[in-house]
Amino acid sequence: MQLRQWIPFFDTTAQDWSLEARVLRWLTFVWILLGLVVVFSASYPAGNSEFNNGWHYLQRQALFVAIGLVIFNWIVHSPLRIILGYAHWGLLLFLSLIWVTTLPLPGVSTTVGGSSRWIPIGPFLMQPSEFIKPFLVLQSARIFGQWDRLSWKTRLTWLGVFVLVLLGILIQPNLSTTALCGATIWLIALAAGLPMQYLLGTGIGGVLLATLSIAFREYQRKRIMSFLNPWADAVGDGYQLTQSLMAIGSGGLFGTGYGQSVQKIGFLPIQYTDFIIAVFLEEFGLVGGLVVLIMLGIYATMGFRIAQKATTTIHRLVAIGATALMVGQALLNIAVSTGAMPTTGLPFPFWSYGGSSVLSSCITAALLIRVARESSEVVELPIQRSGLRSGSQSGTVISFPKKTSSNWLSNFRKKRSKTISDKMSDTKRNRPRRRRPGGRSR
Repeated sequence: MQLRQWIPFFDTTAQDWSLEARVLRWLTFVWILLGLVVVFSASYPAGNSEFNNGWHYLQRQALFVAIGLVIFNWIVHSPLRIILGYAHWGLLLFLSLIWVTTLPLPGVSTTVGGSSRWIPIGPFLMQPSEFIKPFLVLQSARIFGQWDRLSWKTRLTWLGVFVLVLLGILIQPNLSTTALCGATIWLIALAAGLPMQYLLGTGIGGVLLATLSIAFREYQRKRIMSFLNPWADAVGDGYQLTQSLMAIGSGGLFGTGYGQSVQKIGFLPIQYTDFIIAVFLEEFGLVGGLVVLIMLGIYATMGFRIAQKATTTIHRLVAIGATALMVGQALLNIAVSTGAMPTTGLPFPFWSYGGSSVLSSCITAALLIRVARESSEVVELPIQRSGLRSGSQSGTVISFPKKTSSNWLSNFRKKRSKTISDKMSDTKRNRPRRRRPGGRSR
């Protein structure tokens, strides 16, 4: 991998990628740049009042975007089989960190807003439940993509690991991320063609688990009640949702203008994280919201086109899982901000402030583009050559297209038969003639 391939905007190899890969690549860049623009507007008042620096949150977000883009480019240039080979280690690592956050260990886990989801690393906070999302997609695609070839011991082992992931996130507590991860795993299993009785059983179990969580946690019950009628307690449990709805309603058709949001100035809580879309809709109005929905529609369309063209079952499942994770999380965030769903702490990919969310989104988007590349580019077959000097290459590489309009083997046979026919004609033409009795030549 060349140095310029680590820098996204100077990667000239992208011009040879498939249409879907190129569209998703530039759509991802547009998504990221729009996110930086919105983060600056939404966080400027908070940064100015908290740190006397309105650029504070944008500077930190830009740092993680730069790191994320380097990881993004590394993944789109790495064979997916190698990435899949390390998926289980990444999953187990972040599963361990998730359970570490549930332990009351000073200096190891940090509690914010009543939830223990973060591990402090210097001046930054890492959220393991965000990082585990792409690894869940990879490992569940590996398991369900070869389900029929696995023993029941292996199946039950990894199903148990998935359950531990969901339980750990739920205990933090983080019901929205638990539901998103569970739904992603379930959709991958559905696309893999697992028996319907398994899918129905796990679906019912997930609903029961969410119901028990709501039943035993008072703040979750209050969120459900405030969702049904937020204006009944507009200064209490329904305050966050009512302020979000007022911000969206103030935007009208074309919005109040960039940077002109009023609700972000001390009224709308967590305006640069979970409710950042409300600030965007206030400043850009209904037209801006439609542009975002169109962007998500294009992203979903490209994602499922990539899944259709995937050459292996595992690649197809990775594409489906990555698309569902990116687009599904964005739609859930919009639904929460507009009051279509109960209030939950689910970030908008690439837009909500937070390094863990940005890096996780970059990894997920890169996996989808990598599947698109491997579905359309050439397969490299090594051919051994004899008589090579010591220390030289052990072979050459010949590239064959995966899909061609004609069969190279049949073309070879046609050329070979034509050559043989030509040789037979030449032999017959040059053969000496025999004379028949009576002087006539034959």
